[in-house]
Amino acid sequence: MRELTDFKLVPADEEGAATLAFSGPMTVASLGAADTRLRALGESFATIDISAVTRIDTVGAWTVWRLSRDHDAKITGCSDEAQKLVDAISKADSNAENVRAHRLPLFTRVPAHVGEVMIGLGQGMLQVTGFLGQIMLSAGTLIRHPGRFRMKALVHQMELVGVNSLAIIGLMSFLVGIVIAQQGAVQLRQFGAEIYTVNLVGRLTLRELGVLMTAIMVAGRSGSAFAAQIGTMKLTEEVDAMRTIGVSPMESLVMPRILATMIMMPLLGFYSAIVGIIGGAFLSSLTLGIPFFTFLARIQEVVPLHDVWVGITKAPVFGLIVALAGCYQGMQVKNNAEEVGARTTAAVVMAIFTVIVLDAFFAVFFTNIGWG
Repeated sequence: MRELTDFKLVPADEEGAATLAFSGPMTVASLGAADTRLRALGESFATIDISAVTRIDTVGAWTVWRLSRDHDAKITGCSDEAQKLVDAISKADSNAENVRAHRLPLFTRVPAHVGEVMIGLGQGMLQVTGFLGQIMLSAGTLIRHPGRFRMKALVHQMELVGVNSLAIIGLMSFLVGIVIAQQGAVQLRQFGAEIYTVNLVGRLTLRELGVLMTAIMVAGRSGSAFAAQIGTMKLTEEVDAMRTIGVSPMESLVMPRILATMIMMPLLGFYSAIVGIIGGAFLSSLTLGIPFFTFLARIQEVVPLHDVWVGITKAPVFGLIVALAGCYQGMQVKNNAEEVGARTTAAVVMAIFTVIVLDAFFAVFFTNIGWG
């Protein structure tokens, strides 16, 4: 049967100092029950006697030292081994209390953090530039050697990016068209100009929201998938294995995804705009008294053709940005599975932010050339 730690509280002497006397082994295996009783002990004592302790380890020494510290008691009856352990624990604890993380003053810490962020942005720009250079080299290689291009991979990615997203993009665009028509009609009704809801829905969906909302949806759906897929392949060393057998990851993984996204984005953007217009026509026929087909026919009269070209022109650029962000972040995965999730999130944020910024530049550019 395993021997357990025992203790007793010796009553106070003439000077009024009680003693806590331990007996038996004081090891991690024997202290369980005694530790629970010690924590519930309410009486005070001035001395801790461990002369009757047969064996002691670090846990036992820490228990004795903790009681000595909490009750301001003196430890007596220590063997050489017990004394060494108690001294080591007391030194370690006193050093731990004095350890403080070095923290710069506020006026120094803020510029230092800003500097680190700017350096990180600069390094990131260099890495993105290098990634673009690799893509250009791969594109040049595929132009010189068309037989190396993976057509099946392109078709597969076009299906994943385009065909499989028709339902969610269609539903989103239909609801956005309804919202634009409803909110636009509420505001235009104040001026007796509800008929111009057709102009609002048609131009806004074909020129801006159709391709922009599609790009955001593709970034969240396909851009994140690109980062997760390529990142997982990097983590499992499949990308390194491809390089070992002479297969270029840029040609087999990155280029099909980029081309598929650039090809499908104009089609998805136009599809999104048409479904948005249908949503606006549906609401107008219910609440504004504009017949459904009359709404669609008037779209052809009030929406200039260059609005369609503006949306189609922006779509491949947005597709390029989304695919670049996803593939770039996926190729940066190095250490662990947690980084896959972080890079996937970064790909979506990077793609959406860049798309919105570019959309603002496109708006200014097309206005300046007379396509406003």
